[in-house]
Amino acid sequence: MLLIKDTLVSLDLVERYFHCNLDACLGQCCIDGDAGAPLLPEEKEEIDRHLPEILPLLNPKAREVVEQEGSSYIDEEGDLVTQIVEGRDCVFTTYAEGGKCLCALEKAYREGKLPQLKPSSCHLYPVRLKEVGDCTAVNLHRWKICKSAEIFGRAKGIRAYKFLKEPLVRKFGEEWYAELERTAEEWLAQKK
Repeated sequence: MLLIKDTLVSLDLVERYFHCNLDACLGQCCIDGDAGAPLLPEEKEEIDRHLPEILPLLNPKAREVVEQEGSSYIDEEGDLVTQIVEGRDCVFTTYAEGGKCLCALEKAYREGKLPQLKPSSCHLYPVRLKEVGDCTAVNLHRWKICKSAEIFGRAKGIRAYKFLKEPLVRKFGEEWYAELERTAEEWLAQKK
């Protein structure tokens, strides 16, 4: 683990290669699992504030779920999560050609239609955060559906922390990321 400000960063984030490969996995992380994506209360508030703009972007079944049940719920573990459709898809999942899953919130942000509303848990994925005392553990979650991303990242020579720069900066700030980058480069140089 590397200590970066008040976080404990897993060496996997620095040492492992990663680059999403949607052509291979088709965005499976948006539809696999037993609950919706974890949400922070402030993320729920922002999503709900923008629902009039979001609803037209959703698939009809997802729109119906949000209109009837809201954008989120408390799951069995007591966590606030996004609603899911038919026990599977996050309500913000849309489908592109070839069955590729895309996030409606991310797509609207990239097109300049909405501010960044994608839940940080999704934006950061495959990073998972866990509170450990006064620190936040920043871990790289490894899942078989992301094997293609590991292979693709290795082929491109892109480490996970570099691929995830945008969401890491969004979560922890530029100064934190700059320190992570310096520390990671020093760590990797030592290992050669």
